Amino acid sequence: MEGKRVLITGGNSGIGKTTAIGLARMGAEVIIACRESAKTSAALEEISQASGQRVVNLPVNLASLKSVRDLAAAFHARFDKLSVLINNAGVFPTRLGLTDDGFEMQFGVNHLAHFLLTNLMSDVLKESAPARIVTVSSMMHKKGVIDFNSFRGETKYGMQAAYAQSKLANVLFSVELADRLRGTGVTSNALHPGGVRTDITRDVPWLLRKLIDLVFISPEAGARTSVMLASDPELMSTSAQYFDQMKLTDPSPLVADAALRTRLWLESAQLTSIDPFREEYFVAPDSV
Repeated sequence: MEGKRVLITGGNSGIGKTTAIGLARMGAEVIIACRESAKTSAALEEISQASGQRVVNLPVNLASLKSVRDLAAAFHARFDKLSVLINNAGVFPTRLGLTDDGFEMQFGVNHLAHFLLTNLMSDVLKESAPARIVTVSSMMHKKGVIDFNSFRGETKYGMQAAYAQSKLANVLFSVELADRLRGTGVTSNALHPGGVRTDITRDVPWLLRKLIDLVFISPEAGARTSVMLASDPELMSTSAQYFDQMKLTDPSPLVADAALRTRLWLESAQLTSIDPFREEYFVAPDSV
């Protein structure tokens, strides 16, 4: 990974931090995108010490589309190349919450923020090709459905149903993105890291968190698939695929529904004020 620049959302804890350490140890220039906090400062120090590489943070609040745009602008102001974008950050709130833009929190952070960020970074990724986009989803996506009437919290909230929907949106987006980037040298893949002990469960009741800690795998084990998809030379041309704990596997049958993928793309573009037909965001006109 020497000479490669990597941007990771949510790199200050859990899978993201461990992924950052792994790629930095391989020689990558790593940038994390997190809220500014003592936790982020400590993570930067830990990643740098563990890898021997200087790591920087570009501040972002993924619950704000304006903040996502500010992140993209800050990146473009400082850097001219990007080899890997890892859409890693996620939330799992037990109660209904809304983003700054009025979207249900899990759909807004887990999907829409990364949809917008990826589109805003697509030009620099194409200029840096070969390049890769890696989106962290979950096996829970297989239990998900896309309720187009729920994006602003209009329907009854269930944390698992909302999480499954957001993670299904991740995989639908990843595959649709791969189709739209054909021929550019930029690949897009999604993954399930395994059941991992991370602070995404910080809002879950204390006893359930303790049970999760007993059966879930470590962040180090969970980061392996992200590191593999970001760096393995044999996967340089692999795109539109879904990996479960480092193994290529089939996603939900819903992912094969091209009409569903296109509808989600177009609605996401509208919700994030992205023109879905602008050439700089993708290049496959026959896919819309």
